[in-house]
Amino acid sequence: MSVLVPMSPEAYAQYVVVAVAGYAQQNIASGRWPAEGALERSGAEHQKLLPQGLATPDNYLFEIQDAEAGTVVGSLWFAVENRGGARTGFVFDVRVDERYRRQGHATRAFTALEPFVRGLGLSTIGLHVFAYNVEAQALYEALGYRVTSLNMHKHLGNEPAA
Repeated sequence: MSVLVPMSPEAYAQYVVVAVAGYAQQNIASGRWPAEGALERSGAEHQKLLPQGLATPDNYLFEIQDAEAGTVVGSLWFAVENRGGARTGFVFDVRVDERYRRQGHATRAFTALEPFVRGLGLSTIGLHVFAYNVEAQALYEALGYRVTSLNMHKHLGNEPAA
């Protein structure tokens, strides 16, 4: 069984390094960002969203733990946002370490997140998933998430002027 445990400052210091690098790589892989400057851009976005780190209001960072083994298997970052005049939940990041994937940890983490979100008085949880990540899309669909919008772009092969 997996449980969500509030992230410690030590774990956060390690998490943010991995999260910034991972988000940069995801944006490169999706074609949204060029490789040059992606790490810096990702770092700036994380700093903007989490200016006070773990103490940033309305942001909740958890470690996903395997309760039976007592092992940290991943992480989950959830925030309360105001979207369209309504308070809503948004999952900014969920990670399960490669060696623990396909064992149900992400499913159990999302299941554990729902009562926490309800306890905050929220009735919805949103998230973003990159189009190339079909495994994550299948997981979210199985958990009851539905597509609410779809962004598309076409790369023309021309690099913008500097």
